[in-house]
Amino acid sequence: MYKKIALLLILVMFVFCGCVKPQKEPVPSTLDDITKRGSVIIGVKTDTYPFGFKDKNGKYAGYDVDLANMIGEQIFGKKGKVKFVPVTASDRMMKLFSEDVDMVVATMSVTPARLQILDFSDPYYIAGQAVLVKRGSKIKGIRDLNGKKAIIVFGTSSEGSLRAAVPNVSIIGYKTYSEAVKGLKQGKADAIVSDDTILIGLSLKDGSLVMLPKRYSREPYAVAFRKGEESEDLVRVVNDVINEAAHNGTLRKLQKNYGIKKY
Repeated sequence: MYKKIALLLILVMFVFCGCVKPQKEPVPSTLDDITKRGSVIIGVKTDTYPFGFKDKNGKYAGYDVDLANMIGEQIFGKKGKVKFVPVTASDRMMKLFSEDVDMVVATMSVTPARLQILDFSDPYYIAGQAVLVKRGSKIKGIRDLNGKKAIIVFGTSSEGSLRAAVPNVSIIGYKTYSEAVKGLKQGKADAIVSDDTILIGLSLKDGSLVMLPKRYSREPYAVAFRKGEESEDLVRVVNDVINEAAHNGTLRKLQKNYGIKKY
């Protein structure tokens, strides 16, 4: 008993005398910090073909990855200065807040709620919410999900738009798109609702899945940053990249190459 009390008193003394090592203070990732570091750390997806995926050689590839490489080249004046960190729809904002990455280029839609806590670049692509079903499904549109089960991926903007369109739908959430597809194919739900750009990729990779033709929203994709002064110069640089690529036709060419050109 006395030993336990003594140990407790020692612990209290360490805490109050400052002997316990404090947590490391976060270091802001300003444009100057990134330049001095010699690389920019960018979060991208690896499960959303053709925006972010791993190619047959295990290298990062996709529309978002190409844009990220353009950003790195703009900052440093040469290629090969981007360090990629894999993110998912459910953890990409946390990766930003915890300063694991300097920015996120990962099919992130700009929404009013996200604008409260993040800074965004100008949009670099416009997506739309759509529905993915198994081939032969009786679901022909989002209204047909009334009283049915639909899958969304945590961290996306799909749940809000789905509930607004179909109040009586039952929603099942998964952390990744691979898990979502598995759930759909196992019959745990009648459809997946997400951005058409992502669903196109899933249907291209699996012929048993079909994306329905109608779109139910406009989802502007933009590069996301931590909110505050530290990101101002980064946002400016990224906007320069996006606007120049839009002006000279680079974005249209990439969209055509990846089969996602619509607007």
